[in-house]
Amino acid sequence: MHDVIVITGGSRGIGAACARLVAPEAEMVIVGYASNETAAEKVVSDIVAAGGRAQAVQCDVGDNEQVIRLFETSASLGSVTGLINNGGVLDVATRVDAIEPARIERIMRINVLGSFFCAREAVKRMSIKYGGKGGAIVNLSSAAATLGAPAQYVDYAASKGAIDTFTVGLAKEVATEGIRVNGVRPGIIETEIHASGGEPERAQKMAASVPMQRSGSAEEVAEAIIWLMSEKASYVTGATLDVTGGR
Repeated sequence: MHDVIVITGGSRGIGAACARLVAPEAEMVIVGYASNETAAEKVVSDIVAAGGRAQAVQCDVGDNEQVIRLFETSASLGSVTGLINNGGVLDVATRVDAIEPARIERIMRINVLGSFFCAREAVKRMSIKYGGKGGAIVNLSSAAATLGAPAQYVDYAASKGAIDTFTVGLAKEVATEGIRVNGVRPGIIETEIHASGGEPERAQKMAASVPMQRSGSAEEVAEAIIWLMSEKASYVTGATLDVTGGR
């Protein structure tokens, strides 16, 4: 399916699940990580043990130069034909009237600018306009984009709303260049990101608010992402798929 697939935020949660799931269909999986080298190398070792090929590459997606380095490294290992734009952060629950500038700047830099930087570098290498083979990009949004996350993290929700718009615009921009661009909006998913927001038990606490009466797994989200990356979704672009249990 893919030559080289780049996954940001690949050391844990949804990113790690995507890396393990896509590995059998990729010649090389690049596991991008911000700081947890041990976790990223564990994902790599799992892929290698299963017969695949993978490499961990440190990258703060909010840093333009680091993103360029990530894609230069990736392209040196083969043709880049896939990007899962998964790197992102949130912060502890708060109201908008208590948000400090440094917090919102960090969230927008990593979640919005980071996704733009990565997609830009991917398009440069994937587009048939530039001699690439084409490929697929999946951007990670969130159900928060449509729910707003009031009194929790409206800044994070707004950053994901930007990703929804970005997905539509980029999909139309590169539709004739062999690149499909789609998004996935996870809902209440059992991942470590809730701890970053100060509520490690949030998924369990929120399960009753989900129509299916349970939280989802990283693997369930990864299945949707990998389908969108695959040729089975060959006529799907500009779409954002909710993986929310109906929430």
